[in-house]
Amino acid sequence: MDKLGPLGAATPVFGPADLTAAVAKAVELEELGFSALWLPGGPNNNLPLVPAVVTATKRITVGNGILAVDSVPASELTAVYGELAESHPGRYVPGIGGAHGARPLATLNAYFDEIDPVVPRAERVLSAMGPKMLELARDRAAAAYPNLVTPGYLASAREIVGPDTQLVVGVPIVAETDAERVREIVRGGSLPFLSGVPGYIANFRRMGFTDADITGLSDRLVDALTVWGDLDTVVAGLRAYLDAGADQVVIHVDGLPPSWPAELLSALG
Repeated sequence: MDKLGPLGAATPVFGPADLTAAVAKAVELEELGFSALWLPGGPNNNLPLVPAVVTATKRITVGNGILAVDSVPASELTAVYGELAESHPGRYVPGIGGAHGARPLATLNAYFDEIDPVVPRAERVLSAMGPKMLELARDRAAAAYPNLVTPGYLASAREIVGPDTQLVVGVPIVAETDAERVREIVRGGSLPFLSGVPGYIANFRRMGFTDADITGLSDRLVDALTVWGDLDTVVAGLRAYLDAGADQVVIHVDGLPPSWPAELLSALG
């Protein structure tokens, strides 16, 4: 997998019924100049969207962020990847994760064993936040994809994965200079749901947040996990992740001022 570029874009959460909207968003992001886009999984299997998105675009790298192994059989992934590797080589990067059972590491290792003959290690990404998952990404994927982490935590992740594994990090940004308004926006987004997911809870604790911070979505938690402010402040905040060891920061462009995507690409690219 080639270097993905310092700034990637995440689409909204699209389900299989949202094919037209997903394709339109992908074309828009490519025209803006992004080199990589990520289709968030949420509760949906977004694998059926991938062939249409890849076909409708010309050069942008398309990844799943993430494809849940608990709901997507390995045979489905290998079928889609195999077809695209032949027709559009290098354009699709499966992002894998979502093992929520009693033995997630064993589940992911078994899944990797199944896809190994078709999807090479050098062409896949693992959603990874905790140390064991980061080690698994180092050993069995080309990149690790943590989400909602601080630059300080990302630096520790870089130490675990080493210099040869890429780090792709999801970073929420808010184009707003009023702290109270920022916190209101963040608390009205996906953070309330994610703060109840065991993997995120464990990682927030690793970063030093208390249970009260997590359950109450404290100002301390929100401020530490969000990059916000005017354009220069947001650029500096994203650059802090790159300086900490990220190869790519992934942002949502929806809700940003119209000029920001191009200016962010110019500043960070």
